[in-house]
Amino acid sequence: MKITKIESIRSSENPHQVDARKIYDTKDAQVVHITLRPGESLKRHITPVDVFFYVLEGTGIVEIGDEQEEVTKDMLIESPANIVHCWYNRSDTILRVLVVKTPRPITKTTIL
Repeated sequence: MKITKIESIRSSENPHQVDARKIYDTKDAQVVHITLRPGESLKRHITPVDVFFYVLEGTGIVEIGDEQEEVTKDMLIESPANIVHCWYNRSDTILRVLVVKTPRPITKTTIL
């Protein structure tokens, strides 16, 4: 058994300049824990694999393709490969999202 404490993982450098911690990384999948502080957002980008997001805490706006929705804790959002997507925290509180990429991408995400 392997147990990982999120706070023990350092945030990795990323083009979004947000707290993004890669907490699981195998050939089959990748999991990233993202924290967006009030007013922070990700840059619009395209991921080359299917992604699903699970909101751990807070309220945020997720944009996938030409759709935008407000989402809250305990919601799961699916995003197909090669579709523009983005996250925004327009609230006054922290937004924490678990990002699961499957299969693990072998090409880089495209930042727009």
